[in-house]
Amino acid sequence: MSTKIDKLGELLADARARRKLTLRAVQDIVGISNAYLSQLETGKVQSPSPVVLHKLSELYELPYATVLELASYDNRLAARVGKTTPEEEDAIVEYLRFIRSKKNRRDRA
Repeated sequence: MSTKIDKLGELLADARARRKLTLRAVQDIVGISNAYLSQLETGKVQSPSPVVLHKLSELYELPYATVLELASYDNRLAARVGKTTPEEEDAIVEYLRFIRSKKNRRDRA
């Protein structure tokens, strides 16, 4: 059974083939090494860069949300900053609460 990352690789490889592009051509167009692209297409990259995925989704005209979901970036924050640890998520939530409390105090004043 294929994993999500394998399905992502297949999707990217198929999209590149449909456009009749070589790995080197994609490298030149997008500025991503052909070695990294090859590893993406074969499922060897377990946490692909959201920035790289965005560039490829634009070039291949693939829905970015689909590409992110196959890369296991199931939320907007992960798509922007990469996967986070539970400790990092707790720190982000704490900081967001702080920012919101400051805003609420300003709004009441």
